[in-house]
Amino acid sequence: MKIRWKKMLQNVSFMLLLLKMCFLFGQQKVIVIDPGHGGKDTGAIGIHGILEKEVVLHIAKEIIRLNKTLLEGNFDIYLTRYKDTLISLSDRTQLAKRLHADAFVSLHCNASPTYSKGMEVYVHTSDNLYTKVSIALGLSILQESTEKLGFKKRGVKFANFQVLRETVSVFPAVLVEMGFITNTDEADYFLKPKNSKAMALAVLIGITNYLNSAL
Repeated sequence: MKIRWKKMLQNVSFMLLLLKMCFLFGQQKVIVIDPGHGGKDTGAIGIHGILEKEVVLHIAKEIIRLNKTLLEGNFDIYLTRYKDTLISLSDRTQLAKRLHADAFVSLHCNASPTYSKGMEVYVHTSDNLYTKVSIALGLSILQESTEKLGFKKRGVKFANFQVLRETVSVFPAVLVEMGFITNTDEADYFLKPKNSKAMALAVLIGITNYLNSAL
């Protein structure tokens, strides 16, 4: 996998070019990024003491920065938390509703007692219009992230997570598990700032591609 990651870094310039070409026309879209956990809730604790709450917040902030620098603020992007604080799940979903989000993406890192690896995306178990488009959003993020970054694709799965349950009837909502920080290779990956930037870029491209296709 390390070899594939090295190849991925060589493709970052191509990804940057691709992202510059992805523009939406008409009304500016609102994206809410939800960095999971925070404060006393560290989330998963991985190899080398890496904390899920720190990884996801760093990537979320990179998404905002890339939107400003590469897309010239083409999206209105908001975070449910901007620092190491614990925000209730209800407050996170209420914020997205008040902002009339066009997409809600909750960022997490996975953990396992076994040597599991790869990325997966969750959508809610309900069966309605937004469940179907949430699957499309999840597939778009998963495709960009796994194909460009070399992560194993674990697929789109269904769950009754609160942040999905409280949003899926209003707008597309997904929860992204961005690799296992209990896996040595994937924990090492997130310890490097340039790799977190690459992950943020892949997620942003995935969201952009979805919103473009939804027009």
